[in-house]
Amino acid sequence: MTGTKYAEPITILLVEDNPTDARLVTEAMKDCKLNNTLYHVPDGVEAMAFLRQQGKYTKMPRPDVVLLDLNMPRKDGRQTLKEIKDDPELKRIPVVVLTISDAEEDIIRSYNLHANCFVTKPLNLDEFSRVVKGIENFWFEIVKLPPNGKSSKHET
Repeated sequence: MTGTKYAEPITILLVEDNPTDARLVTEAMKDCKLNNTLYHVPDGVEAMAFLRQQGKYTKMPRPDVVLLDLNMPRKDGRQTLKEIKDDPELKRIPVVVLTISDAEEDIIRSYNLHANCFVTKPLNLDEFSRVVKGIENFWFEIVKLPPNGKSSKHET
């Protein structure tokens, strides 16, 4: 089975307050063979402004996928996930919860809020890189994404 190959860069929004984890994701994405553009914001407030193209983000593209940490200041990942999935213009953007938590409560709540998948960040650097590459491989080589996550006239 051959995966979907994207000619244009894939736009990824990383919502992560930990600078070390953000750097690890950035480095792992650079190592991948896929053409991607990664944007990083530190919390849910900034994420929602980016997604809605508000304030300093007015000229930013709509991401193809959001990588979302759960535990952040100002607006945490749970609140951000709910807001994304409740918004008709944003709800089709796949959201990958990428967090240190492996608590059953966080997993269940994330899926109840319509996360597309839940991934626990490994503590080991090599494993972390492997997980990020696996996410990228799945979402950008195997899965067919909606165009820029925008709603369609053919909504049900």
